Amino acid sequence: MKNRLLGLVGYQAVWLIAVIGAGHDRWWPGPLALLPFAVWQITRSSQPRAELRLLLTTGLLGCLLDSLYAGSGVLAFAAALPTPALAPIWIIAIWMAFALTLTTTFRFLDGHPWVAALLGAIGAPLSYLAAARGWHAVTFPHGEAAAMAALAAGWALALPVALRLATWAYRSDRPRPALRERAAR
Repeated sequence: MKNRLLGLVGYQAVWLIAVIGAGHDRWWPGPLALLPFAVWQITRSSQPRAELRLLLTTGLLGCLLDSLYAGSGVLAFAAALPTPALAPIWIIAIWMAFALTLTTTFRFLDGHPWVAALLGAIGAPLSYLAAARGWHAVTFPHGEAAAMAALAAGWALALPVALRLATWAYRSDRPRPALRERAAR
């Protein structure tokens, strides 16, 4: 329980720092906040390579999804580095921090893809809405309702996929028997 809570607090700290930074047109506070959180989570893990693999693959998933939103004009991000048509660095840092909660805070969702889809469809749009209304880190060029619907649909898929990535990252980190041992079986 303690690890779940600490992971959630760490993630929320990265989210808040990244969003406030972006709202002030600064891309770097998010990645800077991610660094100590990632080091802390990875070094505490029983499988640090799996956590690193999960951080990178989920970061890529987030980059693809938010680049789709940015490129289509559904979302416009503040501090849009490298370009307004792609997911900015600060939001990729948020995705990477989120990845580090999948095996602790959100572990209860493992094996429950429909619950994960529902949580993603509700929670993520609210998070983007908070970033927009509270800190102007994101805007909705085609309107709030269209953005919320697109975010709900994307995250209803993304959260179950991210949980599958967590399962994959941990399974692929297990030591494999040597070829001779496998052939002898």
